[in-house]
Amino acid sequence: MKKILVATDFSSSALNAVNYAADMALAINAEIILFHIYQMPLNYSELTVAINLETARETAEIHLMELKDQLIREKDNKLSVGTELRLGSFFYELKSFCEEINPYSVVMGSQGKTATERLFFGSNSVYAMKNLTWPLITIPPQATFSKVKKIAFACDYDETAEKTPIDEIRMLVHDFKAELHILNTGKKDEYKPEIVFESRIIEEKFKDLKPKYHFITSENTDEAILDFAEKNDIDLLLIVPKQHNFLEKLIHKSHSKQLILHSQIPVLAIHQ
Repeated sequence: MKKILVATDFSSSALNAVNYAADMALAINAEIILFHIYQMPLNYSELTVAINLETARETAEIHLMELKDQLIREKDNKLSVGTELRLGSFFYELKSFCEEINPYSVVMGSQGKTATERLFFGSNSVYAMKNLTWPLITIPPQATFSKVKKIAFACDYDETAEKTPIDEIRMLVHDFKAELHILNTGKKDEYKPEIVFESRIIEEKFKDLKPKYHFITSENTDEAILDFAEKNDIDLLLIVPKQHNFLEKLIHKSHSKQLILHSQIPVLAIHQ
């Protein structure tokens, strides 16, 4: 059975992501695993640290079991729910557990409603989206799962054929029985032979899915993508984060960061 790993800190935004993951799991016949990280308290007394750690673990276990029972009850015992509780840093433990279970996808909140939630989700979700090699879906605070009917894949045809995880995208479209929209975020008025070549490869690889192609021209690519997604009732926005070298990081803003922090639609990152 497919496994959907959903990270939670028990906040309202995290609970929304859990509910989204639960409904998604039912739609594709998957189980979910509630994943929580608790951290070492900032205290120099060894005895106090030991007591605080034990208290933190016990409290987290209670919250996880309550959330598990609540989900099973609300989904009429149709949902398989597991739990995993770990001590350590968020990304390291998340990556470690993913290596153990090889999840179908990871789900977590993207933005948060309070300042604390925005700090937690903003930094962790952006870092995870850039560095976690498993598919990661970030869920805005107000998003709910109904049915994934339309998936939009945003790309710029810059070595896209080589970097696009074709099989993973095809599986996703088939699992949800969704319509695929491919957004070209390049510029229409620029003729580049290599771009034409890349676009033809993409068309050939995806021809069995019969995707719809769109061209987006804007000085602000992120805003244009999000505007298209909202106006065309896109249910899931798919991106392939690109790894920039150090110099590029200094001079380019992160498109994945902008999309995560401002999107009102769930964003799925799949690495090549």
